Amino acid sequence: MDTLLQKEHTCKNCGNTFTGVFCNLCGEKVLEANDKKFKSFLTSVLIAITFADNKFIKTLWLVISKPGFLSKEYMNGIRVKYIRPLQLFFILNLIYFLFPVFQLFNSSLYTQMYLLMHRGMARAMVLTKLNDTNMSLQAYTLIYDAKSQSLAKLLIVLFILFASLPLAVIFRKRKFYFTDHTTLAVELAIFNLAINALLLSLIFWVLNSIFNWSGSSWIKYLDDLAITTIFIGTNLYFLWRAAKTYYGEKKRMLLFKVPLSLIGLYAALELYRLMLFFITFYTA
Repeated sequence: MDTLLQKEHTCKNCGNTFTGVFCNLCGEKVLEANDKKFKSFLTSVLIAITFADNKFIKTLWLVISKPGFLSKEYMNGIRVKYIRPLQLFFILNLIYFLFPVFQLFNSSLYTQMYLLMHRGMARAMVLTKLNDTNMSLQAYTLIYDAKSQSLAKLLIVLFILFASLPLAVIFRKRKFYFTDHTTLAVELAIFNLAINALLLSLIFWVLNSIFNWSGSSWIKYLDDLAITTIFIGTNLYFLWRAAKTYYGEKKRMLLFKVPLSLIGLYAALELYRLMLFFITFYTA
């Protein structure tokens, strides 16, 4: 290392000649053999996505405690001290993809066929497919649910797009572009992944572990209806706070616009579930 510090280098990025490990003009680091080891790679990943400079915790806590504040800062050009909303979304979505958590953005075949608004159409399509393929409903359910679970984690970006539409209509502002509403929709997705998927999974896992001696399970009570109810309650909190912080709405308008935007958000979720059904149905 001492030899490396004293040696003169030519920066491969800008061509500057310097001594030391980092270029004094552009900051590019001299690549060492140790930088290519797997341990160094894991360290870089950890630094990039978690807690090394405290940005991850700071940004995520703002999303939870002050909904709409991160989007407002981002829209106003204050970005360096936070993780960008889209970057934070992909980090949480990666965790959501890799670990067994509540499938907030997924819907089982049973839910698609019997509980959602398009259940009649879904039921007819599935029964026709079973008749054509001579497959049992039980066998197809296993195939469908496994496929849907994987696709749901990849297609959350569709929910963000759909959620942007009612926000853009209900909170229409002269100086707001559609991408500004999309930024808040990204923050909303971050909030749901953090609270309604990851944190809720952790809470009920702990409760299940504590009360395991009773032979009962908390998880069995968390069907799609229960998860949807939790979704509505937590998102009501987010929308109320975000409407005040991000859009600057007054209390009188909040009483009208927040319930309306919650309805729009629920419609976006239903549209997302419909698209998830079509994509899963034609690929499973």
